[in-house]
Amino acid sequence: MKNIEIDKAALIRAAIDNLPNSYAPYSSFNVSAAVLMNSGKIYTGVNVENASYPAGICAERNAISHAIGCGEKRIVAIAIVGGANGEIQDYCPPCGICRQVMREFCDPEEMIVIMAKSPEDYKEMTLEELLPESFGPENL
Repeated sequence: MKNIEIDKAALIRAAIDNLPNSYAPYSSFNVSAAVLMNSGKIYTGVNVENASYPAGICAERNAISHAIGCGEKRIVAIAIVGGANGEIQDYCPPCGICRQVMREFCDPEEMIVIMAKSPEDYKEMTLEELLPESFGPENL
């Protein structure tokens, strides 16, 4: 993977700026994600709920799907923000399904997952730390 400089503050701001676009009328828990791909481009996504609950999509998978649909293939980092009624009060970790989808498009030892309250207040981990002993394309 080519070496991409990660502007963490810009990635977090992209997620925060997109948070109002979240559609969460059932849970009232709004989430936004911004994913940095190895092209250097940032793609955003939000959670989109549905009256038929399983038909909804998480912000992380929405952002990743957006990037993949634009021809991207490799994730460098992702920033995630969220909170009840769109108010960020705590760190927002990705669910298990989102962790597995991230795994499909990255090197888990290198990919950075940023869980943020603000551009200055965040936790960061590698995907390997969040999804140890993961199953990926090389296992097939």
